[in-house]
Amino acid sequence: MNIDVSGIHCEIDDEIRSYIDKRLHRIDYAQVNIIDLIIKIIKEKKGYKFEAAINFKWGNSAFMKQEAFDLHEGIDKLVDKIDLKVKKEKDKVKDH
Repeated sequence: MNIDVSGIHCEIDDEIRSYIDKRLHRIDYAQVNIIDLIIKIIKEKKGYKFEAAINFKWGNSAFMKQEAFDLHEGIDKLVDKIDLKVKKEKDKVKDH
């Protein structure tokens, strides 16, 4: 699984990167099913905007957005959405 984290109007330092990696351990069970996970963190006047794109090995892709005032809170909420989406996609593939 390739993980790409980029920032727009903000610097992605080692602290933020390690926090994201620590939170993404929740989806370790699906590493073989995910090709790419692209996360963008956008700093705005009134907080942060987060975007994530997931490309699955069976050809599907998913896109999620999250807004938050606090950086860490936004990362947590985004990872929750990613985890939920990965579970749903994995269940869909199992059903077929």
